[in-house]
Amino acid sequence: MNEEFLEQLEEWHEEDEFEEIVDAITEIPEEERDYALISHLGRALNNLERYEEAVEQFLSIQEEGKDDPLWHYRIGLAYYYLDRYEDARRAFEVADHLEPGDEDTLEFLEWIRNKTAPKPAEKSGAAVSYTDPDVLNFWDDSAPEADKYVSAPLTDELIESVEEALVFKLPASYIQAMKVHNGGIPRNRKFPIEDGAQDFIEISGILGIGRDKKKSLCGSLGSRFMIENGGYPEVGVVICDCPSPSEVVMLDYRSSGNDGEPEVIHVDKANDYKITRLAANFEAFISGLE
Repeated sequence: MNEEFLEQLEEWHEEDEFEEIVDAITEIPEEERDYALISHLGRALNNLERYEEAVEQFLSIQEEGKDDPLWHYRIGLAYYYLDRYEDARRAFEVADHLEPGDEDTLEFLEWIRNKTAPKPAEKSGAAVSYTDPDVLNFWDDSAPEADKYVSAPLTDELIESVEEALVFKLPASYIQAMKVHNGGIPRNRKFPIEDGAQDFIEISGILGIGRDKKKSLCGSLGSRFMIENGGYPEVGVVICDCPSPSEVVMLDYRSSGNDGEPEVIHVDKANDYKITRLAANFEAFISGLE
């Protein structure tokens, strides 16, 4: 493509002359438009708030754009303003993976979280209180696999050493839960989600804080093992395995930083490492299990 023409498109963009961009590119026969031109066209349509048309243009170069963070960002923006928040979330998460730390991408992800977070009044079920003696009814210690998850009682020294090994500060609610019962298999193991393909995700167990059991955070089959051997994203700590060996539940520290309050996400390796946000924090995740 003529470099002077591309420079003209950039100049029009800087001058907010988006109609000029659309008119100039649409005069070119479709079969002669390359990736760069269609990217300019889609961006201009976004700026004109013609989001449906923008999505159509971006999808026409989807294969070429799969490794381009700008392609994912721009189609994510269009999806966002079409109120297609799950599509937007997926696009921005890929953009963040390809170009970590971009402020605009992180801002959109935060807006999506705010828009899709359940309202307190809509939340079903009572929150689990780990100071309540009945909390032990949360766990199914009679399950055949339970012993593989339940680690030795916690000490402050063990918590500190595990956090140091993981390089993440564990949530206070998670630590509190593990002080009462250090890992195990919950009686309720399904977490409802709004996804066209499925109604819930299912966990097998919750990893305890320790090293003594294989299925503990620093055990031989723990968080680091699953991330490194499964290729899961380096966004935090695996806290639950799932019946499907290609799925995990993780604490996600991308927005909070390593010392902040992480969100809880589900990662599906078999579905191109699709990330689904489950809850704003560990306590909300536990309370939502059915």
